[in-house]
This record gives sequence, C-alpha cells and structure tokens, in this order.
Amino acid sequence: MRVRAAGLKCPAVRASQSSAHRPFGTTLCRMSRDPTHPVVHVEYPDWVDSVVDWEQAYPTDEKRMRLAIAIARENVDRETGGPFGAAIFEGPSGRLVAVGMNSVVRLNNCALHGEMMAFMMAQARVASFTLNAPQLPVHELFTSCEPCAMCLGATLWSGVQRVVYGATREDALRLNFEEGPVFPESYHYLEERGIRIVRNVLRDEARAVLEMYRAKGGKIYNG
Repeated sequence: MRVRAAGLKCPAVRASQSSAHRPFGTTLCRMSRDPTHPVVHVEYPDWVDSVVDWEQAYPTDEKRMRLAIAIARENVDRETGGPFGAAIFEGPSGRLVAVGMNSVVRLNNCALHGEMMAFMMAQARVASFTLNAPQLPVHELFTSCEPCAMCLGATLWSGVQRVVYGATREDALRLNFEEGPVFPESYHYLEERGIRIVRNVLRDEARAVLEMYRAKGGKIYNG
C-alpha cells in the first residue's frame, strides 16, 4: 500500500483537507482497481479547526499539554471518540505539527489511538516516515494520558525524541481501558535509545477528562 498526503490524488479517494497551513490527512490507497479491496481513510473530525490554533506557538510544556487535553475533552464533548488527545510539536520552536484524537470507534479502526493518529498526521505533513530525519528539527509527543503498549511501541519508530504525558496508566485502568503490556523495562528501552520521558504534567486536568467520559457513560472499546 502507498501512503499519500491529503490534497494529492490517488486511485481510491482524495482526502478532504487541502489547506496549506493544516496537517494533512492520511489516505491508504488501494493497490489495484479491484473494488473488493478495502480503502482506509483517516481524517480529523470536523471540529478540529475550531479547537486548534495551527499558527500559535506553544513555548512551554504546560501550553503543549493543555492543547492535548483540550483535544481529548472536545472528543468527549462531541462524542467523536475516547477521552484521549495528543499533539506533536517541534521541540525548539514550539511549532505545532499535528494533533491526534482517539478515533477507534468513529473510524472502526483499533489502531487509531490519539498518539497513533498524531504520528500518522505528522509524518504525512513533513513527508517523512520518521520525525527524526536529518533535515528535520527535534519533534516531541504530548499526550493527555500515558501511552498504551501499542502507542509506546510505535513511539520508538515514530522519530519523536521526547514524550510527555498527563494522566497515568492507573487513571485509564480505573475506567477499565486495557493498556496492554507496558513495564518499567519498556521505558528503559526507549530511554536507552535517546527518547526522554516526562510524566504527570497537568495530571489532574487530564484525569478530569477521563472522569468526564466515565460520567457520560462513554464506550470502553477494548478489543
């Protein structure tokens, strides 16, 4: 399969986002014209531009985390997914590259956790399979909740060089979300490869979004 950024034509579909200042959508195009082949189209919900200021700089960890939390909160308010949001920034400048929100149920895809979506969108925007390419600045992931096993594993290959999270694995488990096999050794492995981990930034604010999801009777979509 080929990955194309939005605004470029492919045999299957054309993504809806084409504004030059926004992170591009990601489309996986079919390899043949056989109509039985599936097409996976990943895009933001329609509210994203009303919440995200793509032109603003985010100079501090708190400002960056508040954006990730705001995305998670809006996802719950709009009932477009689970209570998890993420954002990827250029580390030195604070420039926003991409955001991600949990889209598992909305797009019927178990891989679309907030961090995974942020990785996809960021890599499409910079046109590189890694955010650690030589021509790129340092990229950092901010996520409203500690990454699950899938997202933590993908972090290694994403190219981000710093991960900052808010709520913890324990906070998510209270809602009965399955976080998978994440161990202290998992973090040691990433740190040994130069990825810095920062924990519990604005944890109470991030945890409040999880509790809001619980109060609304939000779907727990394990498996």
